[in-house]
Amino acid sequence: MSSLDGIKTRNFLVIGRVGMDLSPDPAGTRTRDATSMMVAMGGSSANIAAGLVKLGCKAALVTKVSDDAVGWYCLNQLDHYGVDRSHVQAITGECRTSLAVYETRIEEHQSVIYRNNAADFQMDIADVEAVDYRSFGALITAGTVFAAEPSRSAAFRAFELARAAGLPIIFDVDYRPYSWPSAEVAEEVLSRAGAMADVIVGNDEEFGFMAGGIDKGLGKARELAATSAGIVVYKMGPEGAIAFSEGEELRTGIYPAAALKPTGAGDSFMAGLLAGLGEGRELRDAVLRGSACASIVVSRPGCAPAMPVTSELEAFLSSHPGPTSV
Repeated sequence: MSSLDGIKTRNFLVIGRVGMDLSPDPAGTRTRDATSMMVAMGGSSANIAAGLVKLGCKAALVTKVSDDAVGWYCLNQLDHYGVDRSHVQAITGECRTSLAVYETRIEEHQSVIYRNNAADFQMDIADVEAVDYRSFGALITAGTVFAAEPSRSAAFRAFELARAAGLPIIFDVDYRPYSWPSAEVAEEVLSRAGAMADVIVGNDEEFGFMAGGIDKGLGKARELAATSAGIVVYKMGPEGAIAFSEGEELRTGIYPAAALKPTGAGDSFMAGLLAGLGEGRELRDAVLRGSACASIVVSRPGCAPAMPVTSELEAFLSSHPGPTSV
């Protein structure tokens, strides 16, 4: 099965964290000045899963949450967004579901992430071996799942099981230094994961990190597309993106929007990209739909709540002057 064949089933298994997001309300308020907070579901993998479901796909999440009020909130939110949580396990003990406090503002933006003894890092090999991979079309994960054990070994085992079942592996590099024991460990592990993936999405800094220097990132993306991955998307922020596939390099721009915050863009981009490919769209069109989703999310409060449904995405595309030229 090629990467596109699996994606076209529009049925995704997503591995990685779900968490609670808090952001000062109303938009523009600094955390230090907050008197009330907006609460929402967060976590890269959960956001991607919610974004996919909102765009008409199916998604199931594999992770662990703490067996407490915050974990129960996340379980309820997965139900709210229609994400299958039959492989999300609540655990007791000292581990806790992740909490993010971030500001809905661009200037002097502050995001504070609580990841000490994170429950999602307790996902183990038994958790991923309990999944019937044949019932899905593709596997998705983000880089943070590899940052600690036993989650790291479990994620690599999931890659093996997905490959054995014929599922393409979709990898969002999503490098977050605070989650890793060292940059050296991160470089080695993320490079290993990238070499196993069929679709890789990352920004210029992340590819540069994997390659050992920001100036080497583009070359790393080209190398992965030439040797192992079917699709590689190299994101460059306001400069757009370069997608590599079948020996081609496709350059695309962005959809300028009035941003409220910087968070959630990457998760929404991934959801829009995969939903577009799942509909059988050409790669260029799918990348642009991902870019449009990213612009929508940064212009709204929240991450999962800000993800567009298909009708909102279509309305945005029809009313927007179009992407920047490259």
